[in-house]
Amino acid sequence: MPQDPATRQIWFINAAHVVCHYMLLILATAVLGMVLHDGATFGAEYGPILALGTGMFVLYGMGSLPMGWLAEKLGRHAMMAAFFLGVGGSLVLAGAVSGPWGLAAALALAGLFNAIYHPIGTAMLVEAAGERVGRAMGNNGVFGNLGVSFAPILTALLVAQAGWRWAFIVPGLASIVIGVMWLREAPYDARLHAKGARPFPEIPRAVVRQAVVSLLLMAVSTGFVFNAFTLLVPKLMQERMADSPGLLPLVGALAFAATLFGGLTQFTVGRLIDRTTLKRVFLPLALALVPALLALSFLQGWMVLPVAAVSAAAIFGQVTVNETMTARYVAPALRAKLYSIRFFVGFLGAAAASPAIGYLHDATGNLGAVMVVLAGFGLITLLCALLFPDRPEELRPELWARAPVAVAAE
Repeated sequence: MPQDPATRQIWFINAAHVVCHYMLLILATAVLGMVLHDGATFGAEYGPILALGTGMFVLYGMGSLPMGWLAEKLGRHAMMAAFFLGVGGSLVLAGAVSGPWGLAAALALAGLFNAIYHPIGTAMLVEAAGERVGRAMGNNGVFGNLGVSFAPILTALLVAQAGWRWAFIVPGLASIVIGVMWLREAPYDARLHAKGARPFPEIPRAVVRQAVVSLLLMAVSTGFVFNAFTLLVPKLMQERMADSPGLLPLVGALAFAATLFGGLTQFTVGRLIDRTTLKRVFLPLALALVPALLALSFLQGWMVLPVAAVSAAAIFGQVTVNETMTARYVAPALRAKLYSIRFFVGFLGAAAASPAIGYLHDATGNLGAVMVVLAGFGLITLLCALLFPDRPEELRPELWARAPVAVAAE
């Protein structure tokens, strides 16, 4: 473990990002095993079991709203400890339940604790990163994507080898172990230790308003698309490429391959946004997403894998850009609160993903209609990308002092 407390904090925040996204996707693959091996308890239909995660996503979204304010009262270190231990304990509980309602309740509790991460962890990461926010966000995005990528393959292996209950218990115990390690760390606030840091510039209100409005509007669409896509990837691979019940580990491996490409994109995007404006990175990603999602509505066989990888690259790359937007346009004192609002708005869209996928799949018998709906939300994201400012001052903050008080929309 690095000796520098800021670097150690970044590593823990990155580990938390793995936990955050991994736990959200356990059910999406575990459901395939539950249908096959525990149908007497949970039923034999994909949609209703997947819908048991709705409460998890609702509380994941709604719970993020007060987290910025709670952190001011309880401290960020205590909040992150609650994240690790609360998520871990809830997942262990999910593996021990006896029926659908117990599973839904345990997952909802896990979602509530999981709501801590993005508002608090992202703000801590931005401040610990100093001047290299884009790179830190890109690296952090890779860790989050590792959670997304490993969730289907590890869950599939655990379900196949030990049963679906251990698919919840094992990552729950791992989160608790990390939480204990975090508690041994002395609390560290990067804001109090910054040396020679440039003061945050005075950005014209018209520009900030334009950035925040487009950011919040796109939060709903990107939240829905991100959550829906990561939830449906295992089922997409099963339907289009490996529909035999004995191929569940292969389904997990294919889902891993598709989403891993998204992680590589985040690594690249993080470095690009330290060199150019956010809009010039965001717009090409938004342009690529819509046709890729439309293609997935009808493609079959091995062509699904590269197109799903392109979709994952666009979706995950957008996440890195979106999280950096707040760092560039919002003063540090307000970031945790704005992250709370932004993730609350975004995860309201995310909460709708699980029941929407289940309903549309059961109504049509496949994921074709779901992909068309996602493409529609991708089009909303594209319009928001067009609205977002394209300001050279992002890279040279000292130039904001020369900007006129009122700035026309881009």
